[in-house]
Amino acid sequence: MKHLICFLALFLVSGVGSFDLVIDEIPDEVENLIDLEIDGFPSSSKARNGRYQRSTSDWGYVGDLVEDDDKIGLYSYKVQSTITSRLANTMIQAKMVNNAKRPQHIVFDVQVPKGAFIDNFTMDVNGMTFTSHIREKSEARKMYAQAKAKGKAAGIVRSNALDMENFKTEVNVPPGTRIQFELHYHEMIRRKLSSYEHIVSVKPGRLAKHMEVDVRIIEPQGLRYVHVPNSLGDHFDGITTISKGEKKAHVSFKPTMAQQRKCPTCSSTAVDGNFVVQYDVNRETTGGELEIFNGYFIHFFAPENLDPLPKNILFVIDVSGSMWGLKMKQTIEAMKAILSELRAADQFSLIDFNHNVRCWRDNLVSATPSQVEEAKKYIQTIHPNGGTNINEALLRATFILNEAQNLGMLDPNSVSMIVLVSDGDPTVGELKLTTIQKNVKQSIKDEFSLFCLGIGFDVDYDFLQRIATDNRGMAQRIFGNQETSAQMKNFYNQVSTPLLKKIQFNYPQESVSDVTQSSFHNYFGGSEIVVAGKVDTENLQHLESIVTATAANAELVMETLRDVEELDGFMRKDKYADPEFTRKLWAYLTVNQMLAERNTAPTAALKRNITKSILQMSLDHHIVTPFTAMLIENAEKDEIMLADQPKDPRRGCCPGTLGLTPNAPNNNKGIPPWANLTAVPVSFMPEQRSPPVSSLSINRVDNDPHFIIHLPKSQRNICFNINSEPGKILNLVSDPGTGVVVNGQIVGAKKTENKKLNTYFGKIGFYFKKKGLKVEITTETITLKDGSYSITLTWADTGHIIRKQLLISVKKENNVTITVGEEMSFMVLLHRVWKHHPVNVDFLGIYIPPENQFSPETHGLIGQFASEPEVSIHHQTPGQPPEKPQAIMEVKGNKLTVTRGLQKDYRTDRVAGTEVQCWFVHNSGKGFIDGHYKDYLVPHLYSFLKKP
Repeated sequence: MKHLICFLALFLVSGVGSFDLVIDEIPDEVENLIDLEIDGFPSSSKARNGRYQRSTSDWGYVGDLVEDDDKIGLYSYKVQSTITSRLANTMIQAKMVNNAKRPQHIVFDVQVPKGAFIDNFTMDVNGMTFTSHIREKSEARKMYAQAKAKGKAAGIVRSNALDMENFKTEVNVPPGTRIQFELHYHEMIRRKLSSYEHIVSVKPGRLAKHMEVDVRIIEPQGLRYVHVPNSLGDHFDGITTISKGEKKAHVSFKPTMAQQRKCPTCSSTAVDGNFVVQYDVNRETTGGELEIFNGYFIHFFAPENLDPLPKNILFVIDVSGSMWGLKMKQTIEAMKAILSELRAADQFSLIDFNHNVRCWRDNLVSATPSQVEEAKKYIQTIHPNGGTNINEALLRATFILNEAQNLGMLDPNSVSMIVLVSDGDPTVGELKLTTIQKNVKQSIKDEFSLFCLGIGFDVDYDFLQRIATDNRGMAQRIFGNQETSAQMKNFYNQVSTPLLKKIQFNYPQESVSDVTQSSFHNYFGGSEIVVAGKVDTENLQHLESIVTATAANAELVMETLRDVEELDGFMRKDKYADPEFTRKLWAYLTVNQMLAERNTAPTAALKRNITKSILQMSLDHHIVTPFTAMLIENAEKDEIMLADQPKDPRRGCCPGTLGLTPNAPNNNKGIPPWANLTAVPVSFMPEQRSPPVSSLSINRVDNDPHFIIHLPKSQRNICFNINSEPGKILNLVSDPGTGVVVNGQIVGAKKTENKKLNTYFGKIGFYFKKKGLKVEITTETITLKDGSYSITLTWADTGHIIRKQLLISVKKENNVTITVGEEMSFMVLLHRVWKHHPVNVDFLGIYIPPENQFSPETHGLIGQFASEPEVSIHHQTPGQPPEKPQAIMEVKGNKLTVTRGLQKDYRTDRVAGTEVQCWFVHNSGKGFIDGHYKDYLVPHLYSFLKKP
């Protein structure tokens, strides 16, 4: 087997996760039933000496596999989770085979919950096994670089997802190859609204001969209920089975291949979504549960027999222009519902802001029916427009709460909070995110909490999460769609019933150490606090008496912990229970707490110390964090791959919408594969050259401006030149259906040569009318305009601009890629010349894939070919010179004489270019394009083409 050529791994981990769990005996008859339902977990899911081993079970290929046109068969797709006392260990495994008679790419693409820790990945290709090791990031990259220098390493591409994290590998394998992928991760399940919810992504992408999702729950506290909502759709109604005992449960989803089909005759799978398991545990009236096992203790704390405390709540609502439309409408509807749920003992007020800040009331008012109705009327009058002044809005809110506190207007037992609802980044006032974070922290002074709702896909959620965590709150991303209102109300319900404030857990120092998260603020009904630590088993008598939890408004006395020997016997007896659950939960909590502390460390020295501690924890417990990476090697250690945690492209020097990394390589976040030709998959076949660029389906305009139109159906390239005057603007794409315009402005050379003035594109404009966004790219700068707001990068930068689900990615002195969701993408290439060159000037080239989802109304010099015309080329004759034959081309009712020649694609070589064969249409494309090229001249850089 030849060495790796390249490896594509999209691996995302961000945010702080959640957690909770426990166990107990199941009646024998139920346990037997559970064991009969499934053969148990394969050897791949059993931990041996703390590391997962690859499954060595026979693949057992029996019967026919259903294959798509690519002849790739998915023999088995398994998702297996074991939940032990709120710690979920999940394994996703896929076994595939290439039954084609040619080499093919096989993809393993899974989603992992944000906040989960990936701890193992293995891959087996025809018996060659790749296993993973966790290393300090710089060490891992050094090892990778050494292997790469010897041609023994695979490249990486990293990217971030939204609500989940992607882990994607792609390998190129010869015919007959069998390949197995296996990924392991663990997470702690948080309790929300009186329920634990375990979510696993199930997206096999094709029909599987064997498909199963298997979830086992082991809870020593006892199970109140287990529920599996029909999250995958009515198509699978009745397929899931649930077996529940007193302290254990087993959930199984095993659709047959026939049940997986979208329709009886379909070859595509209907399994595409999240599989969800919800449950809750039995609770003592005291609300606390201590579990001690293998030298660690876990303390679950969730009292619910308390009356809610009064709230002092300020709603701070973004009403800038980007909230226009559905987002504002649903925010208003959600706020009206939320206001209706305020209790009589609560006090509240409203602040709405854009570039200005307005208060509905300058002080808190009681939530009487009349005041609530007045607030609803005020909300109804909001009309979004203008910029976004987050700093001033939050400082105004903190001032109102601080003033009320200083004047003695707040109940000592009440809980004060701010709820920020925003979809954007600061564009007015203070723009530096770290300064805003510092300002708010200094103003709040740990006296109340800040909760943040980030609406939409383009919000700087990382910033909202940091500022909320820094101020005793939490953040949640709200996706801007038809469910926005429901998502907002669900989040509010999580924080609307404060039961305790400023809780301090008191553990005997003689028996515990390394306690994590022992002090909390604002415990809310339906949630749970989890504390973990190490325990000295020789001094257990100190814990066996009582543990107290003291709050500002109550003192709760915990009963004795569960009998240690009883728990120990139960855990060791159960074959599915994770014997390391207490250690893993403690590590999970500790790492996440240290990551949060690092974000708010006041000094660089303290931040360095915390970083060292996180790194050591990562290595000790074999988990990928921001300071470690996963090396994946074969047994001989002569082939190496690197799975690294991605950086958030939005975090950088500037105000949220811009992620800028001067003098650093682009991390390729969101860049479509066609624009990043250096990212070649892993190859397990005899070394081959990549396919020539000319075979790629791309429309392009480059050099003087040469148009190359690729016709996918006939697999031909048709070329023509346009010779226009400097300053003129040519329309390339005009699509009134999607509201997208692409225009290019001509620039001339410094002087004529051979009585001809060469012309090029010196400026390209993009207008996304429905988003209200304009992008202007010149040979000096890249500028995004959104109304009065604008932001600019230069070609000396490497960075990203993200706004309204539009991503602009700049690669230093090379190219700009514009990506609009999944619908379309564009690349603009920069050509630099010696600034003292007597003739030549800097210019731009543009590359557009035909797969862009334009509407049938699209036109323009390139846009008109979104609907491919019928082209016939015949009567080929030798030309002068012979290597340039001529032929007759019939197109659009015209017969044209065309010449076979070469043009250049400059994406992989901006100096010499890559030769592309095409049939050249003379006279500025006359007969091939509709009308005359002058019909495509437009007055402004963002003008739509007028209909003929």
